[in-house]
Amino acid sequence: MSSTDSTPPDAVLPLFAPDEVAVPAGSVLPSYLKDHRARLRDRFMTGGAGAMPDYELLELILFRAIPRRDVKPLARALIDRFGDLGRVLAAPDHLLRQVPDLGPAVLQELKLCEAVAHRIARSKILNRPVVSDWQALLDYCHTTMTNRETEQFRILFLDTKNSVIADEEQARGTVDHVPVYPREVIKRALELNAKAIVLVHNHPSGDPTPSQADTDMTAQIDAACQVMGLTLHDHLIIGRSRELSFRASGYL
Repeated sequence: MSSTDSTPPDAVLPLFAPDEVAVPAGSVLPSYLKDHRARLRDRFMTGGAGAMPDYELLELILFRAIPRRDVKPLARALIDRFGDLGRVLAAPDHLLRQVPDLGPAVLQELKLCEAVAHRIARSKILNRPVVSDWQALLDYCHTTMTNRETEQFRILFLDTKNSVIADEEQARGTVDHVPVYPREVIKRALELNAKAIVLVHNHPSGDPTPSQADTDMTAQIDAACQVMGLTLHDHLIIGRSRELSFRASGYL
């Protein structure tokens, strides 16, 4: 160690330095910030999340990643940039890294919360009959796909009881197109011994109105399903605040 280095050899340095770069190691959280954090935690535990705005819920998430600094400015900056809590959690890594004062610890915490939300929503549909609990399926699709910046095409494979036996991402595309090949859809359904399928894809524009390509592709898959003895229950397009059902809208 250099004679000019004043850092004690046993000093505990932050694990993720970029998130705490402005705070010296070993510093103590000011009392007013301690009180603020305590109040938010108490409001959450006693009143739940319903009465809390998105930026306060985001603060609660950030407390763990940044234990020694005021996180309200970062929480507000994230909400201002991405719009709401859901879009913050779903934002791509490269865009999150562009936000000032957001380091690896915060990125990891946000992505962990997103993964947990997806896992919980998915657990409500796997191995359960989706036709009798359609709302759970819609909730899952919105949780996992609404805030994506590019199109994603998913397939839910169902058994004879219409229970979901697999949920797979078939393809990813651009902001307004995703390539889907009917032969690959049918091939995978046969591999899984599925008896029915539900197609799902998102429209990053927020408008779930189907394009001509969407309707043409759906018709091709429906025809292939009929030949192979499979049932195409529906094709859902997930928009920003609503979804479109091909079955309910008369496209199927």
